Amino acid sequence: MSQVAYSQYDQSPSATRTPSAASVSRHINRAHAANKAHAHDYTLVHHGRQVRLGPVAFWIVVGTLVIMAVWTIATGTYFTFRDDVLKGLIGRQASMQFAYEDRIAELRAQVDRITSRQMLDQEQFEQKLQALMRRQAVLEQRSSSIAGDLGITTGSIKPQRLPELRGERPVKPSPISDTVIFTAPPDREARLQSREPVNTNTRLADTAGNASLDGILTRVSLSLDKIDQRQVAALTNMEEKADNKARAIGAVLADLGINVGKGSGGTGGPYVPLKAPRGDSGPFERQIWRINIARAQLNRYTQALATVPVRKPVYGEVEQSSPFGMRMDPFLGGPAIHTGVDLRGDTGDPVRVTANGRVTRAAWAGGYGNMVEVDHGNGLVTRYGHMSKIEVKVGQHVSMGQTIGRIGSTGRSTGPHLHYEVRIDDKPVNPQKFLRAGLRLGPTVLGADT
Repeated sequence: MSQVAYSQYDQSPSATRTPSAASVSRHINRAHAANKAHAHDYTLVHHGRQVRLGPVAFWIVVGTLVIMAVWTIATGTYFTFRDDVLKGLIGRQASMQFAYEDRIAELRAQVDRITSRQMLDQEQFEQKLQALMRRQAVLEQRSSSIAGDLGITTGSIKPQRLPELRGERPVKPSPISDTVIFTAPPDREARLQSREPVNTNTRLADTAGNASLDGILTRVSLSLDKIDQRQVAALTNMEEKADNKARAIGAVLADLGINVGKGSGGTGGPYVPLKAPRGDSGPFERQIWRINIARAQLNRYTQALATVPVRKPVYGEVEQSSPFGMRMDPFLGGPAIHTGVDLRGDTGDPVRVTANGRVTRAAWAGGYGNMVEVDHGNGLVTRYGHMSKIEVKVGQHVSMGQTIGRIGSTGRSTGPHLHYEVRIDDKPVNPQKFLRAGLRLGPTVLGADT
């Protein structure tokens, strides 16, 4: 140290004065004290770097390391000889794992139940939709049958906008992915992998969609119900009208003594019986059968009625000037038989034929004056006398309501009027009987202005 101190003074060439003995002594004492103070320090060297530790700090570090080593050895020894603690930790971890697996299985079961329920709902929806489509097709067929065969229209069935099947929608991703990772507790990490999901093409639908589609199906069903009710009402009304009309005409013809067994005109053909509906037929088929029977009977009666003189021979109100039967002769004043009825009218008023037939006479006929005779078949003949003009010819076929001449006062007549006569098998009968029958039938059967 003395050499170092002296060397420091030697390295100062710029010093102009020589140090004193007292200052040199003090410097030597300080250096010696510093070396003495560092004599008890510990130096740690690592890669050329030195870390100097004092005695207190050094023993603190050594004590800490010793305590940690002792604690580690004691803990390891404790767990080595205490298997129950280790087993407890392992058991707790296993129970946590089982709980996670049970939870996963429960969630999977819930997903399976929801999927099964949605598949069932979808199947039920498709069944309802198919039933509605079949019902709509049946109603369309009924409408075509009613419009074509029966000649009426009950209203067309508008195609309903049916919802698309859910099966055509893209599959939504499952809320549970292929790998499910749960967050482990703080003291231990637990990572579990779920089982593989079931591979299926099932289309899942949400509850709101089910409610909306059920509403659509309900509205479509109600619409089809209304169409069905309108069809049934139309058929029922048609059946009642045809039956009532046939009954009315049949009763009138029976009262008049007209036999419609063989009908009139040229008819015939091979006999092909019409088969009645089978026992398993629905109410619609049976109702159509009844309507066809009623319409066939009505057509038969209507054809027969067309050749029966139940209509008026003049237009407007009929005013009778002379009845059928016994009367006082207008020229001789004595009792006589009047073979028809006299109907007042003005000269030139039209005279119309009261039923379909063929003209057998159209000329002057003595007391009848200008007369037209029409043969209607079944022994029925009508005569129209005292006309001022004849507008048909012998052999001509005339239709009911057709004008055949004009009112006049020709022949044995006191003024313009029409002598109208009805004969059955060449015997005169009271025309009022036929005119009253026409009033019974009314315009519903015979048409307006009968």
